[in-house]
Amino acid sequence: MTGSGISAESGVPTFRDAQTGLWANYRAEELATPQAFTDNPRLVWDWYCWRRELIHRAQPNAGHRALVTLAELKPELALITQNVDGLHQRAGNSNVVEFHGNIERDKCFACNRIPTGTPDTTERPPECETCGGLLRPDVVWFGEAIPTAALETAFRATDSCEVFLSVGTSALVYPAAGLAEAAASQGATIVEINTNSTPLTSVADYVLQGSAAYWLPAIAASVQTLTTH
Repeated sequence: MTGSGISAESGVPTFRDAQTGLWANYRAEELATPQAFTDNPRLVWDWYCWRRELIHRAQPNAGHRALVTLAELKPELALITQNVDGLHQRAGNSNVVEFHGNIERDKCFACNRIPTGTPDTTERPPECETCGGLLRPDVVWFGEAIPTAALETAFRATDSCEVFLSVGTSALVYPAAGLAEAAASQGATIVEINTNSTPLTSVADYVLQGSAAYWLPAIAASVQTLTTH
C-alpha cells in the first residue's frame, strides 16, 4: 500500500501541504468536501485544475518503477494506493487498486456517471452529458465512502498476503490504515518504508527508515536475485 510519501519524491505536494499562491488562504480539508462543491463548484473545480497541473509536471520516480519490477517478478502482487495522481499507472503498473479514486477522471456530481470523453466546453465545471449535472473529480472527498469495489479488493488481498509493504503512508487515515493491521492479524510480515515514524512503526516487523525511491529498488533487486537463483 502506498501513500503520499512516494509521490512527494516526484514533486507532488502531499494533500495537507501548505497551499501556495492563490490558494494560500484555503485549507485543503475545506475544499475537498461535497458541501464545498455544492456551495461553490467553480472554486473547487479550479482548485482541482491547479492540482492537476502540479501532477502533470511530475514524473514517476525510482520507487514507482521498482513496484513495476516487483509486479513482473511476482504477478500476484496487489498494489493498493491512497494516491489519486496516477503515477503508478504512468510508471507501468496496470493493476492498481485506487483507494481514493483518480484525479485525472471526472464523474457527475448528480448521477455518478463517468463521461465518455472530454467535454467540449469552457464552462467550469462542465456539465454531464447524460443528466446535465455538474462534473467533479472522481476522488473520494471528506465524508464520502471508499468505493466498494476498491475496499473489497483491498481487504481480500490483505487477508491472503504473506508480506505487506506500507510505503510512504501516515497510517492515520482509516479504513486504509486498517489494512496493515488486518494483514498483521493474519500473520503477514509487515514492512514499513517511511521517512518518519507512524502508528504502524511499533507493529511492523521491519522498519526501513528513508525514501521509497531508495528502499523499493533495493527490495526489487533482492527479490530479482532470489528469483533467478
